[in-house]
Amino acid sequence: MITVQSISKYDKNQASVITIGTFDGVHIGHRLILERLINDARMNKRVAIVLTFFPHPRMVLQKDTDLKLLNTIEEKKQILDSLGIDYLIIQPFTKTFSRLSATAFVRDVLVNALHTKKVIIGYDHRFGRNRNANINDLIAFGNALDFEVEEIPAQEIEAVAVSSTKIRNALLQGDVATANAYLGYDFMLTGKVIKGKGLGKQLGYPTANLKIEESYKLIPKNGVYVVRSTLMGRTVHGMMNIGYNPTVNGQEHGIEVHFFDLDTDLYHQTIQVHILEWIREEQKFNSLDDLKDQLSRDTESAKRIISG
Repeated sequence: MITVQSISKYDKNQASVITIGTFDGVHIGHRLILERLINDARMNKRVAIVLTFFPHPRMVLQKDTDLKLLNTIEEKKQILDSLGIDYLIIQPFTKTFSRLSATAFVRDVLVNALHTKKVIIGYDHRFGRNRNANINDLIAFGNALDFEVEEIPAQEIEAVAVSSTKIRNALLQGDVATANAYLGYDFMLTGKVIKGKGLGKQLGYPTANLKIEESYKLIPKNGVYVVRSTLMGRTVHGMMNIGYNPTVNGQEHGIEVHFFDLDTDLYHQTIQVHILEWIREEQKFNSLDDLKDQLSRDTESAKRIISG
């Protein structure tokens, strides 16, 4: 997959089939559209294009700074690449871009810039200034400007019964099983390993402290989780704590991962952690010995889940 950082930088002069959206999570509902996109492109010898926007339009138009996304832009690229998309175009979303009329968007972007011969889109898609154009308008544009529109009907989308909002809510409740089922993959956190306070090592459970640079990335509910990573070409499992370390009166929210059977310095490396299951709430213990005993029980629980 080739990633292009704006519509203006796309320069391939070949007929395309395209879909448009934010695709947060690239969940199983999105896959309906994406699989159809790829199949159509292969069958008709066209390039398959996903046009997405960053920042998320709500962050720009509604100043929705509290909106948390399921994927960072790099994670989204990774998932789309694995599906077989030819081009991912990431259009910087600005207020100026949002004022583009539906006519200008279709004529200048879809037809003239991206050489669109087919648009595959969900039934509720809206576009243009103030989102005032809908699927019927897009079909009318297609008839006038010689491209086809394939609508994914409401019953197909709703049969999947999934949305990015449902997945966010599940993760914020610690319901990893539901979130992962809706995503079609294990929810991931990607960050750089930074130096911590060394408490885990002191207790016999050394941790990799994960710093996630992207403030818009959703962090699941505080607690202890079973996780998986690929490090140095091999799959390793472990457990992760999200929270404040209340036993030692911690003040900073942190993400710490203890990997089983791994004795490697991970400082300054960027790692990706896939969350498999939630084990328990974060707790405040009366002593470090009590915390250490609980960590031993957590390890047993995590290993049972991994082996089972």
